[in-house]
Amino acid sequence: QVQLQESGPGLVKPSQTLSLTCTVSGGSITTNYYYWSWIRQPPGKGLEWIGYIAYTGSTYYSPSLKSRTSISRDTSKNQFTLQLSSVTPEDTDVYYCARGEYSGSYLDVGAWGQGTQGTGSS
Repeated sequence: QVQLQESGPGLVKPSQTLSLTCTVSGGSITTNYYYWSWIRQPPGKGLEWIGYIAYTGSTYYSPSLKSRTSISRDTSKNQFTLQLSSVTPEDTDVYYCARGEYSGSYLDVGAWGQGTQGTGSS
């Protein structure tokens, strides 16, 4: 059974870069047809998908966050990392890493990490 665990400094100052890592166990991030996502949830609001890195290493980002987002991976450690630049207080959310696979054109997310608080504040 795959497990995902987020880690990283939870607090960064405005204009700095938030960097979070997801460590995956029980499955490889290079296994065919899985897409490894970052998703966030503002307080009291719905989920917002940030982007993913595919089993191939290709990436795709939400258009609204694309200019500030980078997702990379370290296959030797079975980890993938989110970097969100130019952070503002509006980026204060709970950040989740997750695994999904496509069902037609729909990305079905079936496994989640526990989530970690990310805060942009001085």
